[in-house]
Amino acid sequence: MTVHFIGAGPGAPDLITVRGRDLIARAPVVLYAGSLVPKEVVAHAPEGARVLDTASMTLDEIIAEIEAAHAEGKDVARVHSGDPSLYGAIGEQIRRLEALGIDYTITPGVPAFAAAAAALGRELTLPEISQTVILTRTAMKASAMPAGEELAKLGASGATLAIHLSVRNLRQVVADLTPHYGADCPAAVVYRASWPDQKIVRGTLADIRAKVRAAKITRTALILVGRVLEETDFSDSKLYDPAHVHLLRPKRRA
Repeated sequence: MTVHFIGAGPGAPDLITVRGRDLIARAPVVLYAGSLVPKEVVAHAPEGARVLDTASMTLDEIIAEIEAAHAEGKDVARVHSGDPSLYGAIGEQIRRLEALGIDYTITPGVPAFAAAAAALGRELTLPEISQTVILTRTAMKASAMPAGEELAKLGASGATLAIHLSVRNLRQVVADLTPHYGADCPAAVVYRASWPDQKIVRGTLADIRAKVRAAKITRTALILVGRVLEETDFSDSKLYDPAHVHLLRPKRRA
């Protein structure tokens, strides 16, 4: 028996991986985060499968379901939104499974920040503008941020920022980042990226908060900050430069 942690992707049902879909299709037990994973994803479960929405369940209750499946020799598809390695709360589940001697696998999914970038039609790394993307969040009601990971410190890098779980903390986000990026720095908030009700709010650090309030976005949104969001005056990458020679494109003879 194996527990398969599966990233369902950001929301659009067809953005789940083929591997993830096939694992769900074979699983006699499916546990999914119903508040963030569309029902169309778990609809791939076989007829007669035990399918449970874990949104209202505690960790102990989830592990109890897994233990029951283990006792019956039934595989479990544990379906999380986005990619389970990012804010997926799988670490605590894995710790329990290892203590119980229950095998598990992890199938990655399309992360929310990638879906948000696609919705914006932007590359998050541009030559000589930004070659680093920082995935982070801010401390609100969830667990505190570790020392040294405060947004004001991360912002000193000037990197492209993808800030999760923080749209209600947008006032502080703007206050922390403006000294490093400038009030005119492009910012965007993408609500439910890839879902049918997706919303995109574009602006700058100076006006993004007012625009988000006007759009009445208060949850399930990703904040992106960085010059890459609007920059057009950047150098072409060396990857396709005719003067750039590499193994697959050797120097051509005259």
